[in-house]
Order: sequence, then structure tokens, then C-alpha cells
Amino acid sequence: PTQPMAPLPPIDLAWADSFYLLVVGCFVFFMQAGFAILEAGSVRAKNTKNILLKNLLDACIGAMIWWAWGFGTAFNGGGNAFIGTVPDDKKGAAAFFSMWWTGEDEDTNGYSFALWFFQFGFAAAAATIVSGAVAERAQIFAYLVYTVVITGWIYPVVVHWVWSTGGFLSTFNADYDNTILGGCIDFAGSGVVHMTGGVAALCGAVIIGPRRGRYNSNKELQAMPGHSSVLVVLGTFILWLGWYGFNPGSTLGITPAGYAKTMARVIVTTTLSAASGGMTVIIVDRIIISKTWDVGMVCNGILGGLVSITAGCSTITPWYAFVVGILGGFVYLGASLLLSRVLKVDDPLDAFAVHGACGFWGVIAVGFFGDPMYTKGYYAWSGDKPLGKEWQGVFWGGSKVLGAAVTTLVIEIAWVATWATLMFLALKFAGVLRVSSEIEAAGMDVSKHGGNAYASEIMNAYKPAAKDPSPEPALEPMPAGTDA
Repeated sequence: PTQPMAPLPPIDLAWADSFYLLVVGCFVFFMQAGFAILEAGSVRAKNTKNILLKNLLDACIGAMIWWAWGFGTAFNGGGNAFIGTVPDDKKGAAAFFSMWWTGEDEDTNGYSFALWFFQFGFAAAAATIVSGAVAERAQIFAYLVYTVVITGWIYPVVVHWVWSTGGFLSTFNADYDNTILGGCIDFAGSGVVHMTGGVAALCGAVIIGPRRGRYNSNKELQAMPGHSSVLVVLGTFILWLGWYGFNPGSTLGITPAGYAKTMARVIVTTTLSAASGGMTVIIVDRIIISKTWDVGMVCNGILGGLVSITAGCSTITPWYAFVVGILGGFVYLGASLLLSRVLKVDDPLDAFAVHGACGFWGVIAVGFFGDPMYTKGYYAWSGDKPLGKEWQGVFWGGSKVLGAAVTTLVIEIAWVATWATLMFLALKFAGVLRVSSEIEAAGMDVSKHGGNAYASEIMNAYKPAAKDPSPEPALEPMPAGTDA
């Protein structure tokens, strides 16, 4: 008779966390395609190649800088409360360069490499946000410089502060006595990723100045629409899909007890906030602002809702996520109108309104709506003490999370704005920030990239009128109320 089979050795589930990070990391990386398509549709046809090239370079440069330096200063176990270093025997300056760290000594399941890949997508996203704010007039060289600075310095330092176990703003390094420093809950990066990119984008847009023709001699806003609503909508859907890796993947694993429940809830809260944000913006815009069904506005409302829930997607109930998205829609509209119509800041993609303002709101929202049960479910232990009842939103009877959020946001904004302003001013004074008026009028594609992105017969449809060399011709607007 056949001998009974010997019992199989227990399965090591540690590999599952690595595999999970690789899968969700692919979703996050594919968001680069979403950004590229969205931005391409939002600019005029004569600058399509230019904006696409910038997104490609962002991915390439981001990968190299994140490997060489960024990851080491953001996540690795050495260093101090301000900046990280690689956790090995490297000394001096070499300790800050993650290129020397193989990660093979840290685990046997490739988790360190998977974490690097997943977080690379976040770093690339933070840098990509800036390109939309300075689109159609920034030089390629300037883009290369600020991608290096953001990916290699501005962003990874913020990451270390908030997400590493030793960062001085981290929930895992909370100050239990007064909560002045530490305790910020920013689960997937409303502040760390999106507000960082949004604030840098605002600095760039202010310093580089508006596009030719965006404001007339009386400082009145002039229409300068993008050339393809199809691309804008497609890019928005790709980004929305990517958020299903961005937010749930921020558990950084799937095997710990309770993480599957957290990930499933994150999917729901992310979806509801996106939907309510989009509906809020389209309704308000239809009734009060443009009185049309503007497809671009609903796309930005969806993105604003996604950014708004990113910080609290794991700690906010689905009902409150719905509310966060609604309020995020209003935050987006207010910031967009303030910048374009009052402050006269030309931000072609509404990068600050979507990512900066809604990112700020997202971190604050956790301080109001954070559920104590969900907070303890993921942040079960912070530092060396269990989370107390005060670590919950104001509407649940706590205040420390809100206090930590405000402190963190002030410090993050000061850090990002200082370095971004210095960087863009240096580029401006060096004469390498903005293209000439002639190149801007002709279009970057013809001037810098060997020709237009589209066939000549298509480009003829976008030729500007002779009396105004800057904006593309717009279709005759329909009278308000023609289409219900």
C-alpha cells in the first residue's frame, strides 16, 4: 500500500505581502499614464508632445533619484527624527545613498524591494503634480531640475517625518503629553504626497507667471481650453483606477490580522468620496458658476474627492467619506476660483486646487471624522503605548488627531514652500525657467520637439485667429439653459 504522505511544512505567508505590494505598486505606477493623458488633454494641441515628454522624464528621473537617494532618506531604519539613512554599516555621506543598499540582508521574501517599488510610484506622483501648474511655458531643463529636487530632497524628507517610525511627526512616534509633535494620521498621503506636490505647483505657477493671453490688459480671465475632453476623461478614469492601488496598498501588507478588512473598507471610502466630490462640483458649477455641464469640472471634482479621502480612507466610515468628498468638492471650487479670478494665478491643470487645497482638507478631515475603532484597528500601537480614546476625530470626542494634523500641515507647508520658492527663483534668475514669447506662441511641439503631435489637417482646426496669437479658438457658446 502507498505510504501516507509526510505533512507539508507550514507555508510562509511573508511572500504574500511582497506580492501584494508589487501588484498595487503597478496600479500606482500606472497613474503616471493617467497624469500624462489628463495633462495632454488639458493643454492646447501645440504643446501635446511637450507635456507627454515631461511625464516620461518624470518617471525615468524619479526612478533613478528614488533609488540613488530618495528611498534611503525617507524610509530606511537609520538616521534621526529629521532624515533617514540606510540601515547598515555605511558611514558619513554614504549612509544617505540607498543605491548602496541591496535590501537582501533585511528579508528573504523581497519585501524591501517591493516596498521600494511601491513608494517610487508615490514619489513620481508628487513630482508629476507640478508639471501641470507650469504647463505650456516651462523649459524642459527647468522640469528636469525640479523633478530631481522634489524627488530627491523635498518629498523624501516629508515622508520620513510622517511615515517612518522615527519621524518627529509620525503617528508611530507620537508625543502623548501635549501632541505638539507626532501623531498625524495621513494614511496614504493627502498631505505627504498631494499637498507637497500642490504647494510646489503653486510656487512654480506664481513665479513663472501666466501664459500669454490668459489675462487681457484689464487683468480679466480669458478662456484657454485644453484640446481634448476625451483625453481628460480617460486620464481621470485611469487615475481613479490607480487610486485603488494607491490607498488600499498603503497598508503595506495583506497578512497581518485585520488588514484585509481595512483594505476592503478603504476601497469603499475611496469610491464614495470620489463620486460625491464629482457630483458636488458638477451640480454647483451647473447652477451657480458656468451654468453648463462642464466635463472638465466633474473630472477635477472626482480627483478632488480622491485626494480628500486619501489621508483618512482607513479611519473614516463610509458615511463620513461621502461627506468628505462633498466638502472636498467645495474646497476645490473655492481654491480654483480664488487662484484664477482673484489672485490671477494661471494653473492650467488646477494642480493646487485639486492636490494642494484638497490635500490640506484631507488631513484636517481625519481630525474631525476619524473613527476610534478604525483608528485602533490599524494604528493599534503608536510608539511604545497603546492608542488612547483621545486618538480619534473631534466628532467622536477626541482632539489630539486634529491638533497633530494642524501642526503637521503648518510644518509641511513651510518646508515645501521654502524650498520650492528658492528652486523656482533660482531657475528664473538663471534664465532657464520659462521659454521665450516666440516659442510659447508657436507652440513647444514645433519649436522643441520636431513637429506637432497630430497630423497637419487636425492641427489646422486648432490654429489661432490672426488677431490673437495666444489662445485656441473656442466654439460658439450655447445660451445658458439651452441644454437641461
